Amino acid sequence: MESLNAASLVNIVGFSVGVVLYAMLGFMVLRSPHSVESLGVRRLLFATAFLGILWNAGEFILILQRDLGASGGNLILIAASYSALGFLPSVVVHSALYRVPGRTWHIAAAYLLSTAASSLHFISAFRLSAAPSPTALQLLTFGSVILAILVMVSGHRETREKKLLWGAALLIFALSALHLSSPGNENSLIVEMAAHQSSLPLVLVVLLQSYRFAFADLFLKRAISLLLVSVVSFAAYTLIAVPVLRFHEGHDPADMQATAVIISLWIATALSFPALSRASRWIVDRIILARPNYEAVKAEIANSIDEADSPEDVLNTICNMFADVFTATEKRWIESPSKPSNSSLTLVDIERDLAEISIPTHDVPFYKVSIGQFSGGRRLLSDEMELLDSSALLAARRIDAMRVTHERCEQDLREKEFSKLATEAQLTALRAQINPHFLFNALTTIGYLIQTSPDKALQTLLHLTKLLRKVLGAGSEFSTLEEELELIRNYLDIERARFEEKLNVSIDVSESARRIMVPTLILQPLVENAVKHGIAENRVGGTIGITGEIEKNGKCDVLSVSVRDTGSGRSSAISPGNGVGLTNVRERLRTLYGDDATMIVEIDCVNGSFSGLRIPLEISSNK
Repeated sequence: MESLNAASLVNIVGFSVGVVLYAMLGFMVLRSPHSVESLGVRRLLFATAFLGILWNAGEFILILQRDLGASGGNLILIAASYSALGFLPSVVVHSALYRVPGRTWHIAAAYLLSTAASSLHFISAFRLSAAPSPTALQLLTFGSVILAILVMVSGHRETREKKLLWGAALLIFALSALHLSSPGNENSLIVEMAAHQSSLPLVLVVLLQSYRFAFADLFLKRAISLLLVSVVSFAAYTLIAVPVLRFHEGHDPADMQATAVIISLWIATALSFPALSRASRWIVDRIILARPNYEAVKAEIANSIDEADSPEDVLNTICNMFADVFTATEKRWIESPSKPSNSSLTLVDIERDLAEISIPTHDVPFYKVSIGQFSGGRRLLSDEMELLDSSALLAARRIDAMRVTHERCEQDLREKEFSKLATEAQLTALRAQINPHFLFNALTTIGYLIQTSPDKALQTLLHLTKLLRKVLGAGSEFSTLEEELELIRNYLDIERARFEEKLNVSIDVSESARRIMVPTLILQPLVENAVKHGIAENRVGGTIGITGEIEKNGKCDVLSVSVRDTGSGRSSAISPGNGVGLTNVRERLRTLYGDDATMIVEIDCVNGSFSGLRIPLEISSNK
């Protein structure tokens, strides 16, 4: 295939693809939902579609007219199509600068340039019977260069890359207008593509500026898919079909092999469309729109909120990550008074430059995350809405899990507090259960001693006062074994005043054992039981012995304390350990130590009784 024929083929394919692309753009603009805020951009896009269709359709019709033998083509149609091409740079400038304060004169200058060029085309067509006007094309060439410079040096907030892209598109158009102003040079495939298809980069630049509409993502992917299919079809025809058909030039015109080659190429092109469609999506997502991999972003968000320690941390995490992913300059979260409606298809509420994402937790408080002021006038598309929805659900489930864990911890704390209160209640009950019989007997003894031995009565009264002050004033659940022994001495001193020589006391407790913390009033019931059943009921009395030491018991040492009496009174009258005091001791040990502490009570009517406590040293020493 000769170079000139290849260039003509490029033009035919390019103009037909251009008509389809611009028509699709116009159709999607008309069908898309719109608001007052988007009206200006919709007008720009519709103007772009109209101008693009007029330029590509006009050139395509002119090619067909020349092919049918019409000389020169319709001058009015030529002037109109070239005028449409000349207005496309003005639309690019308008879309780039229409939101920039103080740049209205740039836009006005661009439209004035396009209007002047269009006027020259029609004047040349009517007065000189020639179109297009070389002067108009030269004017567009120099004007586009100046516009490119103005756009690139403008001080608004768009990125340098986007400004360079706008400038490059305008410079491509300038080269196109320069080439078209010099007819007779249509002998290069590259030159023809740059000259006649400059409207395609212009429309892509317009969409890049205002691509964040509901249809823009889909349009760009379809447009690039169509361009890729066109390129593959053109390459297959020029590189495969033309060489093969050249070998069949001397064959019968009805040769089925040549037809089979063309049909096979059609089928191959159709089969390549899924791969080309995936490639177009990759180009749009990764290159044109520079969108992140949303599956990776979702996984990163899930990992980040799993590491959060509180609902506030979860909300701050997704606020920061949403702002980074969607280039938002404003971010915050608030408590919401109501839960999102179950009938809503999405948790995201979109307004101009603002997205509110509801966090659908199971119970109050509910939350809302807001991100806004997206850079470059960005708008959220369907994939991004899905990411926000799924991330909001992940955050809600994580917050619910935290709340359940917190409630369980609070329940455990309440149960421990109840247990502590119950233990304290038992201690209070034990304090209140000091044997009234002992108190009455002590008072009776003091009354008797007042009459017989006033000094001894006073001493006994002082011992009773110390004992009652210790018992009734103890506020702590634990005390040292030494403090417990001091209480026992006061108690036994009172009893000795009553029983005199009938009661003997022996205390043998090691110094290390005396420093161990034990439950308050844990020994008094054991000693009282020994006095009551081993001494008081024995005619000749007896001896009460208290011993204590630390024993080795595997991994945990044990404090062993025992109370023995040598009396042989009527101890068999009660069952071992069933008294109120001993029962309280056993319950307190079980509450405080579980199965780690034990109490043993043995009664022998001949040799006396034995009561013993075994308390784990590691636990008791930490109290």
